[in-house]
Amino acid sequence: MSLRIGDETPDFTAETTEGTINFHDWIGDSWAILFSHPKDFTPVCTTELGYMAKLKPEFDKRNTKIIGLSIDSVADHNAWMGDIQETQGQAVNYPMIGDTDLKVAKLYDMIHPNASGKAKERTAVDNATIRSLFIIGPDKLIKLILTYPMSTGRNFDEVLRVLDSLQLTAKHKVATPVNWKSGEDVIIVPAVSDEDAKVKFPEGWNAPKPYLRIVKQPH
Repeated sequence: MSLRIGDETPDFTAETTEGTINFHDWIGDSWAILFSHPKDFTPVCTTELGYMAKLKPEFDKRNTKIIGLSIDSVADHNAWMGDIQETQGQAVNYPMIGDTDLKVAKLYDMIHPNASGKAKERTAVDNATIRSLFIIGPDKLIKLILTYPMSTGRNFDEVLRVLDSLQLTAKHKVATPVNWKSGEDVIIVPAVSDEDAKVKFPEGWNAPKPYLRIVKQPH
């Protein structure tokens, strides 16, 4: 099953480092980020898990839960967490899904549906495509999909920036321009007429072109 932005995020029940979860129930009324890793005890992913743990207070402020996944057991995850804390200076403070049977990886179209074999016998290269990140809204719909190569560490500051944009644009009829950061000017979406825009944005806007209406970020 191929997943796209706007699809309902697949539900599943799985064991994690913080107990058994049902994914939709775990999300609840929050936003959520699911990010996956090809294998435990791999160098790039070690740095990523540590950085996400450092960023967790920022995600908490945004009512966003974090959950990781790797094609290894929960016991292996727990052992890996010791290395992450030692090398990255931060303990992992969010759950990690154990996916030894590849169920969740296949459900999220991160690996070939015919992939098989025991987790311990699979290498990171075998699981190379399990490097995806999903942002999911409280409505359980997928808002963002990113997939990185194994050799390139992910930019989680960018994920935080996109989350800010998604939450802002879910609340107001605006879009965010290139390289936008929270607090900067935004764009009134084309679906809003000038008449309606005068009501929604009474302070006015700058329009270098009729379709490009720039306005201060609403709150």
